Amino acid sequence: MRIGIFIGDASGERTTVAGLLDNARAAESAGFATGWVPHIPWSLDGLSALALAGTVTERIELGTAVMPTYTRHPLSMAQQALSAQAAAGGRVTLGIGPSHPVVIEKMYGLAYHRPIAHTREYIEVLRTAFAGSGQVVHEGELYRTDAMLAVPGGSPLPILVAALAPQMLKLTGEIADGTIAYWANERAIGEHVVPRLGAAAAAAGRPAPRVVTGLPIAIVDDPDAVRDQAVVALDAYTAIPTYQRILARGGAAHPVEVAVIADEAGALARLRSFADAGSTDLCAAPLGLGPDPVATRRRTIDFLAGLTPAL
Repeated sequence: MRIGIFIGDASGERTTVAGLLDNARAAESAGFATGWVPHIPWSLDGLSALALAGTVTERIELGTAVMPTYTRHPLSMAQQALSAQAAAGGRVTLGIGPSHPVVIEKMYGLAYHRPIAHTREYIEVLRTAFAGSGQVVHEGELYRTDAMLAVPGGSPLPILVAALAPQMLKLTGEIADGTIAYWANERAIGEHVVPRLGAAAAAAGRPAPRVVTGLPIAIVDDPDAVRDQAVVALDAYTAIPTYQRILARGGAAHPVEVAVIADEAGALARLRSFADAGSTDLCAAPLGLGPDPVATRRRTIDFLAGLTPAL
């Protein structure tokens, strides 16, 4: 399992441009295989952040986790992704997903309509745009485009999909390069995500997909002492039905049961269990818990750096 880390805020911390660049440099220097950015309302635009990070790094893979699809036409997403790819010299992976009805309908006022068909066509347009012919022609049911697109220095990007439900996992295995899963514990990864994703890829004659597992992690001496603080920090995720379902598939009642909150030995055992379940990549979100959140986050990053580039 390759060890990666969020270089943009994923647990409440606000990341400035300067902070993002510092985090990207530090992640590469520490040997992390991957650096990830979210796309959330209080953060930098995900692809813009990666374009910036690409200019101050040389080796580390950079990925979005994840860009919402309904809010951008796939042609616009493709142009911006290719621009970030050009800035990073070919090291960008595009993580996308339809997001959630509460985000698309309430925040953006758009229809969360037919997410499976939408995602399938969206990826088809992206693949055409990434092919590099200079023309993007697509005549579909949901998207129609006949446009020029040629980004200097751009090259095809791997596409990962935030897939948790059975039909979305099937689609991802058929046409994408892997999934980014959040709030899926070892049981959910091993019994639900990996089998469905792998079966769909095999049936389509595609390589085994990546399984990028997003995990909040805090290295602490006394997990019980910070549990209530962690519950409060993660409680908002319980209101999202998609996350409720993936928690239930793993037999978990709350995100705190999925998060890795332990000392170094306990955390190592948990991460090995994720690798054994079929996770190919870790996307770690260090949590600041306890009386000194900065120290906890630093201890967590140091622990993860000690596992790099892979477990």
